[in-house]
Amino acid sequence: MPSDDATPPAATPAGSRAAALLDAVGARGWTLAVAESLTGGLVCATLVEVPGASAVLRGGVVAYATDLKGALLGVDATLLAERGAVDPDVAAAMATGVRARLGADVGLATTGVAGPTPQDGKAPGTVHVAVATPAGVTVRSVHLDGDRPAVRAAAVDTVVRLALDELARHASGPGTPEALGPLHTT
Repeated sequence: MPSDDATPPAATPAGSRAAALLDAVGARGWTLAVAESLTGGLVCATLVEVPGASAVLRGGVVAYATDLKGALLGVDATLLAERGAVDPDVAAAMATGVRARLGADVGLATTGVAGPTPQDGKAPGTVHVAVATPAGVTVRSVHLDGDRPAVRAAAVDTVVRLALDELARHASGPGTPEALGPLHTT
């Protein structure tokens, strides 16, 4: 049982941003889906900690193995073979794939190297996140410092921040894709 002085998840910075993201997506009448690799479900878990997440979150796919990125999310096998799983174009394809496969308006994706050893010639802390919306796909590539748990937590924060940035950048208004309403309805 948690102690009385425990901080509720939504009160943490990541929890507050997750709540803001769910509110922003829900305010548009949209839904959200998540594709994760290095974060192994932490993005979904962070979102699910927010009461009422089920009104917006359709689900998530943890495609940790490279071949699953192709099989479950539709990432091109040639891209994976040529560049490996830790690549900005792979992140973009994962976000687009989860959006399509789970029937969501917004798709988030994380891929990278949490460490402690390199993967596919990429250093620990190399992270690519992506957000796919009706307006298009945006990728952010970063190098995150810290140990494995710190890199994973920072990757969650990075993708949530990117999603908030993209939703703010494409604020609803006449002539914007958001003004057309949701891409999918549930």
